[in-house]
Amino acid sequence: MTAPTVAFFTRLLDDAAPGERYALAAEQIQRAESVGIGRAWVAQHHFRAAEGGLPSPLVFLASIAARTTRIRLGTGVITLPLEDPVRVAEDAVVADLLSDGRLDLGLGSGGTPSSFVPFGEDVRDKAPTYDRKLAVLLDALGGRDIGAGNTLYPDAAGLADRIWQATFSAPGGHRAGIHGHGLLLSRTQPRREDALHAPLSALQDPIIDAYLDALPAEATPRITASRTVFVADDRAEALRFAEVGLRRAAEGFRRQGQTIPGDDLDELIAALDTHLGTPEQVAESLAADATLARATEVAFQVHSVDAPHEHVLRSIELFAEQVAPALGYALADTTDIIKEKA
Repeated sequence: MTAPTVAFFTRLLDDAAPGERYALAAEQIQRAESVGIGRAWVAQHHFRAAEGGLPSPLVFLASIAARTTRIRLGTGVITLPLEDPVRVAEDAVVADLLSDGRLDLGLGSGGTPSSFVPFGEDVRDKAPTYDRKLAVLLDALGGRDIGAGNTLYPDAAGLADRIWQATFSAPGGHRAGIHGHGLLLSRTQPRREDALHAPLSALQDPIIDAYLDALPAEATPRITASRTVFVADDRAEALRFAEVGLRRAAEGFRRQGQTIPGDDLDELIAALDTHLGTPEQVAESLAADATLARATEVAFQVHSVDAPHEHVLRSIELFAEQVAPALGYALADTTDIIKEKA
């Protein structure tokens, strides 16, 4: 199997005003590019600053495209039931052109239930709404008639081959597979009450199985597994930030109705599937995650540790310079970037 590539994922949750959040995230993505990280994923969230800082990911990525040259840029994810699929297609095509074809379009049906109301949607209908809007989006990106003889302009070029779908379920994996899309696996896979201590592999391997079973024979599997990772120069420093961030995250999940077992920090680290510590400790922890052996890309994010910006930058560097090589992950060539800065 080819070595998995590496991606950096951000929900733009730095403790700062919105404009500064965007500037800090931009610097983090630029740092990721400079150390050979191959892709940056950004999440979309509406209305609540504590859940995520970015309602318009394609606008943000168009700006990032102007500040970077090689790193791929992905939406992880656009909540499609809350969007006009034709406008998503149009905005994505423009962002893809501005980035010289570096855009990846990640989609999902999820979202905070109350966020559906301002968009005139009912969260109870999100599955059929997602399927209906996905069909329109695929027609648009495929250059087909989307009504009254209209087709997309500019055309989508190869963007239709760079769609990803996020899911928590095997049926969702099947849906991504039949379309030949990429599969996005979350770091926060919900667990049933009778499987609160199940490893992520027990939950996510069935999704991968369904995806691979449905994938057309000619399609190349694309499986991104996102994980919470914070790498520090010493474990005590990592635990200091985790003490605050993981407790806050656990309470947030509990308010949403999830059961997060334990209150001891070590219990929360396990319950929230967090990999933290020195590069050696993080590499050992990630190596024990069986699902990552099946991924084509491993995406790391500091959430829910949510360390300060300078520590996020250091974590990015340590992951690329020490963790990724220890695990045999593939990094991008940074020769041209180094020459540009010289």
